[in-house]
Amino acid sequence: MSEGSNENRPGWAVYPTHAGEPATGGVLGRGERKIDGRGRITGTAVFTDDIQLPRMLHAKFVRSTEAHARILGVDLSAALEIPGVVGYALGEELPKKYGVIPVAQDETAMAIGKVRYIGEPVVCIAALDEETALRAVRAVKVSYERIDAVLTIEDALDPRKPHIHEGSRKPSNILRRVFQEYGDVDRGFADADIIVEDTYSYPGSTHVPLEAHVAVANPEPDGKLTLWSSTQNPHYVHRDVAHVLGMREQDIRLIKPAIGAGYGGKCDPFCTDILAAYLARKLGRPVKIALEREEVFYTHRGRHPTRMWLKMGFKKDGSITAVDFKAWADGGAYASYGVVTSYYLGVFMPLPYTLENYRFESHRLYTNKPPCGPKRGHGAIQPRLALEMHIDRAAQRLGLNPAELRRANCIEPDTETCNGLKVTSVGMKQCIDAVVQASGYEQRRGTLGFGRGLGLAASAYMCGALHPVYQNELSQSSVQLKVDRSGEVTLFSGTADCGQGSIHMLAAVCAERLGIEPSDVRVIEGDTALTPVDLGSYSSRVTFMAGNACIAASDRVRAKLAEAVAAKLGVSAESLVFRGGKVYVADAQERGVSFVDAVWLAEERFGPIGEVGGYKPHKIGSRFRRQSVGPSPAYSFTAQVAEVAVDVETGILTVDKIWVAHDCGRAINRTIVEGQIEGCVYMGVGEALYEEQRYRGGLVSAPSLLEYKVPTIHETPEIETFIVETHDPNGPFGAKEAGEGPQLSTVPAIANALHDAVGIWFTRPPFTPESVLTALARAERSKS
Repeated sequence: MSEGSNENRPGWAVYPTHAGEPATGGVLGRGERKIDGRGRITGTAVFTDDIQLPRMLHAKFVRSTEAHARILGVDLSAALEIPGVVGYALGEELPKKYGVIPVAQDETAMAIGKVRYIGEPVVCIAALDEETALRAVRAVKVSYERIDAVLTIEDALDPRKPHIHEGSRKPSNILRRVFQEYGDVDRGFADADIIVEDTYSYPGSTHVPLEAHVAVANPEPDGKLTLWSSTQNPHYVHRDVAHVLGMREQDIRLIKPAIGAGYGGKCDPFCTDILAAYLARKLGRPVKIALEREEVFYTHRGRHPTRMWLKMGFKKDGSITAVDFKAWADGGAYASYGVVTSYYLGVFMPLPYTLENYRFESHRLYTNKPPCGPKRGHGAIQPRLALEMHIDRAAQRLGLNPAELRRANCIEPDTETCNGLKVTSVGMKQCIDAVVQASGYEQRRGTLGFGRGLGLAASAYMCGALHPVYQNELSQSSVQLKVDRSGEVTLFSGTADCGQGSIHMLAAVCAERLGIEPSDVRVIEGDTALTPVDLGSYSSRVTFMAGNACIAASDRVRAKLAEAVAAKLGVSAESLVFRGGKVYVADAQERGVSFVDAVWLAEERFGPIGEVGGYKPHKIGSRFRRQSVGPSPAYSFTAQVAEVAVDVETGILTVDKIWVAHDCGRAINRTIVEGQIEGCVYMGVGEALYEEQRYRGGLVSAPSLLEYKVPTIHETPEIETFIVETHDPNGPFGAKEAGEGPQLSTVPAIANALHDAVGIWFTRPPFTPESVLTALARAERSKS
């Protein structure tokens, strides 16, 4: 698709005019508070659970106590006799299947006929208050006939085991198998001087957002519906709720209030959204469903437990000759984003290194456990552990410096990977240099004495998926601007800020183009009645895609203002500068007008000022078939060094410090970028040291924050952050992502540091005291 092919479509931008160019408005690159931060700090921000409506009912779920069983009967009689119980819903009332990925829609709002995991909703009961609803839930009796449960990867691969989803075209507990091969892998191994081969395991973990899943639905007098949801993807939830309820999309207004974090855990449409909406219409009253913390663990959609096998060939100089990779991911009872996961497990492996011969095979499997889905760094984190540990292992065998081996293999800018990923800007070497120099890695590694060590790892990640999850040729992000005579700019966007700072990003990008302050831009987001479509907060897409859409809209406003001011001053529109709340001639700042006066002049000339802008990535990745998942308009890069200490008496591993450098293209707001990078590192430390969603017979064994451990401020290491700016040619003012990519290299950096400390390769996180003590004892026995 050529750049000019859409030039007559208002609001369209394949490459916005000012993508990648240096900033001139004086806004970008500053480190300042979010424009929406004050409400969160003071407690005045409105979250979904804050919404209280007249005559509002509260609904709770009866959840399955069996991992795999047929439902023989549901006895509601005792529950319905409780005063204050108003109504209920059964799964059979909502039979339409849904799911965010159209090719794998296998969920119903509640179980119908059988249950597939412990905690699956079976009945939803609405009452005057939460306590009454909970009493009613406890009074319901459900009878089951057990079915042999599929609880492990081995179970899922065993054809003798029952099928979790019967009636599919290909009866199996394998949701998706992916096989891709590029180059001549066998020849690559034949040319290798050494081959490194091993298996790795990465456990499942969950998101632990501060805010649980909440939905509030209100039936309108005209038969329409308003739904408030704590979602990261308003657009997809809007579509699926309409589908399941049999309503027109235009008859549902979905509003995303403030969100208390998501990390991918609020990407799916959930039964909370569907049942609140359904019961509100059925009972004719507003309905709220707010999950308890234990229920959030059952809802899950977290990291896939993954088993991996990796084989890599290297020449004596450290160059990579071939990679062969296999992965098996335990996905739980429903598909969620699992089809995408099956690709993400392999498609990013050729980054950030130069690789010609690559083969991967992945399986995403069904088991009778809560469904897995997208968690920060979705699908790419697990393989990164194996790859980066293999790099260090090869360096050890070859007698090479691990940092130099990585530098020598780095992919270059404006190149294409063997599997057809087009790479534009690359700051990988700068990232490695920054953390290696700051940490003293090359001088200190291997010299700290037994029990202390340094480890290095690198990674790459995407800046939004090239393709939407359902096939269309529409813009993936759209922005609408309205300019008031007062000078206030109102920006409407369908984005979903879940704490990552997209509200401020949009305000800053708009302010940069119009020469005003971000605080003069009011951002209205995530309301389907007011805002144009944005596909949501996932795959680190928002800055790149919504930012480009914002530039497109802002430039149309700017053009009108410039034309009106130029006519007033008798100069060319191209000679005008927008900066500091003024519009003036570049070489004569005294010749100009205030931004407010520019708006008045433009409205006199054009009428009310309002514009739209949209963004859709250009087509790439057509060289290979089945490339719907993986291609992105740009890729970010990260390097980390971790310093750790091991108490050999207790096995306790302490991460003392992490140095992290991230190539974000251009830092729109340095404070937010640093916060996102450090948040990624923090989450990676949790997965390295503590986090694992464990099960006993299909039952979540630690469904509370007392038992499921995440780092507190006391366990969080010192983090020294370096922002590497490469100015991507296609990003908004050169910007790329910073919200997921920095996590990918945290766990392998800690794993490599652990090896430096005690001389043992740990191939399965979390690196708990028990696992460390067991490995130390085994190593000691092997010496004797």
